[in-house]
Amino acid sequence: MAGTPPDPSSLSLTWVGHSTVLLEVDGARFLTDPLLRSRVAHLRRVRPLEATVPAPLDAVLVSHAHYDHLDVPSLRRLDASIPVVAPPGVGSVLRRAGRERVVAAEVGKELVFGRVAVRPTPAEHPGGGGLRRSDAVGFFVDGSASVYFAGDTDLFDGMADLGPVDLALLPVWGWGPSLGRGHLDPRRAAAAVSLLRARVAVPIHWGTYYPLHQRRAAFLTEPPLEFRRLVAESAPATRVEVLGLGETLELPAAGAVS
Repeated sequence: MAGTPPDPSSLSLTWVGHSTVLLEVDGARFLTDPLLRSRVAHLRRVRPLEATVPAPLDAVLVSHAHYDHLDVPSLRRLDASIPVVAPPGVGSVLRRAGRERVVAAEVGKELVFGRVAVRPTPAEHPGGGGLRRSDAVGFFVDGSASVYFAGDTDLFDGMADLGPVDLALLPVWGWGPSLGRGHLDPRRAAAAVSLLRARVAVPIHWGTYYPLHQRRAAFLTEPPLEFRRLVAESAPATRVEVLGLGETLELPAAGAVS
């Protein structure tokens, strides 16, 4: 994942895996929902991380407190001084994990990193089953190009108000054969693309982790392909980019996402 510094007016992303994305906008660098381990409870990663996330980072963006999004051992691998933006209610967990700078991700509150604004957005996702009950959020990153990182969510009232957006990072599945409440599957993620009027969409939150007994299951490969097919039908103006683990997509802010 290391490489030459980005153009200060560019947009690039590296899909590290699951909901973890290294996002670079106008020289600012963000890491979403860091999950940087090969084993998480009963889950295994389909292949090990190829490299560590390179420094520096301007902020870590945490969408909610479920274990596959707020992973304390993964956070401890990152410099403790990097700000972590997370929903209210998980600050004590983060401080116990050694995080020195915790910023509350309040919907409607704008945070500024260099030339880039970060605004937490609503999300429709149950808060239980994680380290601590808290709300879930997404993030809208706004510079010379705009990015919507959904975290975990279902469709929600007001999603259309977030668009249009240059790049949408949308979950299309999870880590098992079925989805619980508060998730997007390929069809609902395609509906989100239409609501957001996204120019480019990248499916995330799929094909990275699996329960030990389901190494070769279809859910590890099929969801992003179904998502791309459905988007081609319902929102043909949107370009879908399906990335492999560790793959980087460069989108210069001027022209490449039009």
